[in-house]
Amino acid sequence: MVLALFAGCGGGGSTFPPPFGGSAGGFVQTGGSGGTGGASPTDPNVGAVVVDPGPQNSQYTNGLFVTVTLCEPGTSNCQTIDHLLVDTGSVGVRVLKSELQLALPPVQDTSGSALAECLPFVDGSSWGTVNVADLQVGGEAASSLPIQVIGEQNYPIAFDCVGTAITDFQTLGANGIFGVGVFQNDCGTDCAQPATSFQNRRLYYACSSVLSGGCQVTSVPVEQQVPNPVAAFPVDNNGVIIQLDGIPAGGAPSVSGLLVFGIGTQTNNELGGATVFPLDTVGVYVGTAFPIGGTQYTSYLDSGSNGLFFLNSTTTHLPMCTGNLKDFYCPSSTTSLSATVLGADGSSANVNFSVANASRLAARNYAFSNLAGPMPGFPSGAGIPGFDWGLPFFFGRRVYTGIEGKSTPDGIVGPYFAF
Repeated sequence: MVLALFAGCGGGGSTFPPPFGGSAGGFVQTGGSGGTGGASPTDPNVGAVVVDPGPQNSQYTNGLFVTVTLCEPGTSNCQTIDHLLVDTGSVGVRVLKSELQLALPPVQDTSGSALAECLPFVDGSSWGTVNVADLQVGGEAASSLPIQVIGEQNYPIAFDCVGTAITDFQTLGANGIFGVGVFQNDCGTDCAQPATSFQNRRLYYACSSVLSGGCQVTSVPVEQQVPNPVAAFPVDNNGVIIQLDGIPAGGAPSVSGLLVFGIGTQTNNELGGATVFPLDTVGVYVGTAFPIGGTQYTSYLDSGSNGLFFLNSTTTHLPMCTGNLKDFYCPSSTTSLSATVLGADGSSANVNFSVANASRLAARNYAFSNLAGPMPGFPSGAGIPGFDWGLPFFFGRRVYTGIEGKSTPDGIVGPYFAF
């Protein structure tokens, strides 16, 4: 029901909410022109996305989903899997073992042990082996792509994989995650350090036994880590664009949209007049000044978070909900607010947004532009940013995510966000 944060050296976030219900709200967009548009679902570099109740009618609120095709490497033995959560806050393809009918070869270390991964999110940690698959989404494809197969069927979760275990549909709420964040890999050089090194983020494990405790932290070369699928495409591999229409103040039952691959590589993915926001020296955050001209906080854009999560009730003066909605704001009436998004180079754009009473949002709808709550851990948590611009931010915008080290034809090099 909450959100997830960037994890490891560039992993990220997703949300796993139960249903909620209740009727009203509002959202106004300003700042950033959103580029030139012109993309079509039939374009080869475009995948269709949807916000709907989720797989198996899981009543997933504000979940953005894509359908992908996985194949056993080098074969035509393929499977199409729907409802992978599109997540600009994490990196890598992750699929539930329970949904997978393919025999995907495992990734192994030099000793022949199978690799597994524990990727931490705010809601818990996804656990499962690393396997190799060919991937296709829209007209784009990547061969021999390491992906995480989520589940405990092969190896019990490692003792030091902390947090609530995300290993099945009940704990994920989706069939998988399609992580298209700003990094090229979900860990990078840190996880390539020796297992005993302080720098090793302890995300990857070598599993030599199916017995409890049979998986131990290991060192993994970057090329064997779970990569950003977009960075692995032969073309259109420097970033993604999420394009969603605006929705009514009271929400919508579903929303269709586009996931456009590449930035400035085709006529349908040009930056146009969009404002580019280079990220900070960590390569993760933009700034957010709240209110306009007020205190500046670290922040990020995360399509995998189902709300706008920012600050806390003491700072915002927005009352909290109670009961099973206790992680959301419940003002007496829809509240209009403003903030300024700031890039590391001084670029800026004002954003007007609104916060509805979560308990009054219509139960028949699953897409809301005004669902918001406090940032978990703020302000006491070390390094916790002040703002998570979740999926409500994406409605009515064309939002670009530029991948680190990848350049656009006009010379802009990632990582960056743009809208």
